[in-house]
Amino acid sequence: MPELVVERIEIPAYVGNSYVVGFPGGPCAFVDAGADAKKMTEAAARHGMTPAAVLVTHHHYDHVSELEEILDRIGKVDVMIHAFEQPLAEEFVVGFTQNIEDGETIRIGDDLELKAVATPGHTQGMLSFVGHGHVFTGDTLFRESVAGVRAPGHTTFEDLRASIMDTLLALPDDTIVVSGHNRPSTIGHEREHNPFVRVWRGLDPEGDEPVIVSLPGDAGETEEHEVRLVLEAADYDGGTKCWIRWPDGSDDLVPGSKVRRP
Repeated sequence: MPELVVERIEIPAYVGNSYVVGFPGGPCAFVDAGADAKKMTEAAARHGMTPAAVLVTHHHYDHVSELEEILDRIGKVDVMIHAFEQPLAEEFVVGFTQNIEDGETIRIGDDLELKAVATPGHTQGMLSFVGHGHVFTGDTLFRESVAGVRAPGHTTFEDLRASIMDTLLALPDDTIVVSGHNRPSTIGHEREHNPFVRVWRGLDPEGDEPVIVSLPGDAGETEEHEVRLVLEAADYDGGTKCWIRWPDGSDDLVPGSKVRRP
């Protein structure tokens, strides 16, 4: 069997990625639909692959914005997304044809199989897709960083931690991590080098620095809060991501731009 093609199509405006996945000469899938439609279809054609499905990790604009243009170019194919995500995605685009659930295997042609795995946190219906030694993690796990839990449709810090520690890190260490932002990694690399994972594993200590976080209040105005900084680490966009602890002991993840030292 020829080697699997996983071509990353970058989205410069969002420091993001969509992917063309398949075996040369056969049907392929697009994982997410935020990259330039022309570049996506040209990538498939270079490998003699015919687009047969679009698999969407979650509903955010940078993962679905090119869907209608993609479908204009490739025609009607299955467009699959979790049921929680579909109505939110349809605020931006239309064209979704099928809901996929945790544990469902998507078969594309005779050879390509990807299993949908629920990884909530960044959004409620976030799916990762696992197969052929790869895991497409959407916005759950990045190279040496993790997703936030304050974007539209989010759930909780605890959900995100469980999605990474209990679900994704249960995969073999040589599994290639291809995410919605940043360069590829491996599960083994993230296990040893991701700062959040290292603290979760007890390899590095938690911080306890007092800081001020500025976030929108219920009425939309910015409110400042005294919190504790558990960890600040580099993020995919050149900034930082901060794990903070609220006075009631609950944990949160916010951009470093929202945190200042008093």
